Amino acid sequence: MTYCCGVLVREGLVMVADTRTNAGLDNISTFRKLHVFSKPGDRIMAVASAGNLSISQSVLSTLTEGLENAETGERETLIGASSMFQAAQLIGRAIRHVNATEAQALKAEDINYEVSFLFGGQIKGERMRLFMIYPAGNFIECTIDTPYLQIGEHKYGKPVLDRAITYDVELYEALKTSLISMDSTMRSNLGVGLPIDVLVVRTDVCDADLNHRIEAGEPYFHDLRSRWSAALRAAHKNIPRPPYKDQA
Repeated sequence: MTYCCGVLVREGLVMVADTRTNAGLDNISTFRKLHVFSKPGDRIMAVASAGNLSISQSVLSTLTEGLENAETGERETLIGASSMFQAAQLIGRAIRHVNATEAQALKAEDINYEVSFLFGGQIKGERMRLFMIYPAGNFIECTIDTPYLQIGEHKYGKPVLDRAITYDVELYEALKTSLISMDSTMRSNLGVGLPIDVLVVRTDVCDADLNHRIEAGEPYFHDLRSRWSAALRAAHKNIPRPPYKDQA
């Protein structure tokens, strides 16, 4: 299991992904799930993955090496896409291409082969965009009304984002909230864990403002986890007890 979230605010984009991969109780590994494709000053794109690791790695390799366009015969790569929308379409095609060659064998072994992706970034001259791409290759786009998307084990971190994220939130406040969302998920699901990969991109810069890995024991993240737990306990204590029994 994994957890990845993307937040698109007025000032830019935040993407956060854990690195834990679980192939059984005694087979836990660390793999990068947030991948950055960039030409600084011209474009920056990031892909976060959840689901079957072999399928997601095959999709990423296909996007890097290129997928043949049936109409033109040209090999299309993610970094060469002319728009973010066409890049999202290419990811969908790559998912279907890999599934066509590998899914049947995995299905025969009763192995879940589904994958999903978050895809965000900006090409110079376009607006910043964020997409969630489903296992079938179709996708939805982030909107101002709901300026975040999640994949993987999303239910534990969603309430934090629901309450705190709006389109006008400052960029690094969005990062802080995303990390709290990640911590909430880690607290409730052992299949999600450190290290955590973080990407922050400012609108119209087309380069990473922050591309960072949070390792176990990092002081800021440890402090954030402690402060959030203490704040929740304090909030709980400050809410009056239910009056229902007294009323009865």
